[in-house]
Amino acid sequence: MGRVYLVGAGPGDPELLTLKAYRLLKEAPVVLYDRLVDARVLALAPGEKVYVGKEEGESAKQEAIHRLLLRYARAHPFVVRLKGGDPMVFGRGGEEVLFLLRHGVPVEVVPGVTSLLASGLPLTHRGLAHGFAAVSGVLEGGGYPDLRPFAQVPTLVVLMGVKRRVWIARELLRLGRNPLEPTLFVERASTPKERRILASLQEVAEGKVAVEAPALWILGEVVRVFAEAKAPLEALALGG
Repeated sequence: MGRVYLVGAGPGDPELLTLKAYRLLKEAPVVLYDRLVDARVLALAPGEKVYVGKEEGESAKQEAIHRLLLRYARAHPFVVRLKGGDPMVFGRGGEEVLFLLRHGVPVEVVPGVTSLLASGLPLTHRGLAHGFAAVSGVLEGGGYPDLRPFAQVPTLVVLMGVKRRVWIARELLRLGRNPLEPTLFVERASTPKERRILASLQEVAEGKVAVEAPALWILGEVVRVFAEAKAPLEALALGG
């Protein structure tokens, strides 16, 4: 039985890969990769590449991915399961680990730079933001998240929330968040197609902000501090 490595591909820029991730990609006989893995990262792998990406609403496909992992682990000395960002942050990596362990497959997690950090902005800032939280904009089966536990955290990062940004913004306003709070969307962070959109929470709630997925969304005073300091947001991209 071969070993399965759950490898974080990072937010996009291949130079943000860990050394271990780079080595495993170079040596892997087969790589099962997700939808958001950057093509430049994938190009580093000379072995067989198997696409197992899911679109929103395709949760049932996860069981098929489990079976594929088991099949390839039985056929190769090791397998790389490549996930965008970090495999254990909104990547269902935990489910894959448990499935493989139950079937006697050895597993190792190779962390990656989570897209939560891909803006280059500080999520905490002394005297201003003593903590942060991250939330997914969509739940299993297409459900909507309960935002009450996240409404008052100093810095909030929303992933997979672009399509529901108006609902999320209105819900956060209903829960008492400041309408004038600055927010920052970062499309395709750390890639050549990166784009940054600065807007107030109220503007997002009114549907005035055009954003394309994939994008991370940061809300909080840390955004205001860097904007008011006239720090060039484009220069704060991760990787640079």
